[in-house]
Amino acid sequence: MDYEKLLNKAFSEMPERTETSERFEIPKAKSFIQGNKTIFDNFIQIASIFRREQEHLMKFLSRELAAPAQVVERKLVFVGKLGNERINQKIEAYAKEFVICRECGKPDTEFVKKQRFLFVHCLACGAEHSVRAKIV
Repeated sequence: MDYEKLLNKAFSEMPERTETSERFEIPKAKSFIQGNKTIFDNFIQIASIFRREQEHLMKFLSRELAAPAQVVERKLVFVGKLGNERINQKIEAYAKEFVICRECGKPDTEFVKKQRFLFVHCLACGAEHSVRAKIV
């Protein structure tokens, strides 16, 4: 067989290509209200998907939602009644600020500390950008 025939055969045997818009989707919070507290059920999973420390994500959410929070039995417990939609908005804001690369838009990032400043370093494209919000 010549090259053209082999190439056509290979293309014909390839599976159909399905387009997906993104390989990374910002996860949604699963929370419920119990008394005067809001229980964020999948907090640990979201922190691991983002590849960020639980403490950092907890402090961000606590500050942004203006509600004290603590981790109890692998769940994040907020004091106060918070809607699921509000929590999801803050998770999206966290992802945009601390997880997703501003240059290439990929979530393959890590924190790098240089002197006193914190940077988000992209493992995909190598870009670095400083973190605007300071969470101690």
